[in-house]
Amino acid sequence: MPTRARLTPAIADVRRAVREAWMRHGVVSGDRILVACSGGADSLALAAASVFEGSRIGVLVGAVIVEHGLQPETKAVAEATAKTLTELGASPVEVRAVKVAKTKAGGPEAAARTARYAALDAAADELGAKFVMLAHTLNDQAETVLLGLARGSGNRSLNAMAEVNGRYLRPLLGFERQTTVAFCEDSGLNAWHDPQNKDNKFARVRARQNVMPVLESELGPGIAQALARTADQLREDEAVLAPMAQDFFDRFVSLKATTIEIALAQFEAAPLAIRHRVIAMALTVLQAPEFARVHIRAIDALVDEWHGQKPLSLPGVRVERTARHIVLKTAKTLKPGAC
Repeated sequence: MPTRARLTPAIADVRRAVREAWMRHGVVSGDRILVACSGGADSLALAAASVFEGSRIGVLVGAVIVEHGLQPETKAVAEATAKTLTELGASPVEVRAVKVAKTKAGGPEAAARTARYAALDAAADELGAKFVMLAHTLNDQAETVLLGLARGSGNRSLNAMAEVNGRYLRPLLGFERQTTVAFCEDSGLNAWHDPQNKDNKFARVRARQNVMPVLESELGPGIAQALARTADQLREDEAVLAPMAQDFFDRFVSLKATTIEIALAQFEAAPLAIRHRVIAMALTVLQAPEFARVHIRAIDALVDEWHGQKPLSLPGVRVERTARHIVLKTAKTLKPGAC
């Protein structure tokens, strides 16, 4: 059983992050909070800090361990983690086994993430949790931005993770991974070191192990913090632009059985930032299998660079300009209320 830890800077920082996040988002006595815990240093530190803070103010803190079954040792790790969390005072502590779909879309990381969030959502629904706490750190944030830059994914990817997103709460985005490692060491907690976190077949691992150290070496320290600040700034912009794009979509975009029509006159007058978002929304509704900025710009060119060109044939979508509309057509029937 973990011994009572003396208060160190790392322990104080993580506990304070939890306490302040709860205050910002209205967590009060009697609320149930779940912590998603893999057994790694980040989530183990978050769980321990949450249990401690919860015991002080009457917040009911439980934990969910999602066992993906992708490695031989993960079942034993899940059982050991559950024992540690129970000894810390988390209740309930549940291990949820999931089956990760074999799909090429997004690779194994994306498939595991989809299965994990489905399990966490189910647990939150069944247990009546106000929030599910996730242990993403500043390093995770920086890696997400770096990968988004490499893929040219646009603002939605580059603004990375928000502290709160629906039922998910991330209190540790302002702290580097070394803080959670120190928390566990100072608390006498044995964190699991996932071998996949060092496997270079994963893009995120390559960014962490190969790219970030080079950037730090060549450009100076503070790269992770700078990337995280970039995410914060872009998130502020997205908070304004996304509702504007949604408003345009609601007012000037018509959904029919297999087509989306964008009113040309209003679309032509809209800023590029809004036009590009509206096109991306339309392609999402049409379930275009793959689309990137090159496809969005090709569609937008039908507005400003129109000279009678033939309809565009993009992945899963046909696009043409008529006298009054930009028309996107798919072979699939659109679902009502798709956007």
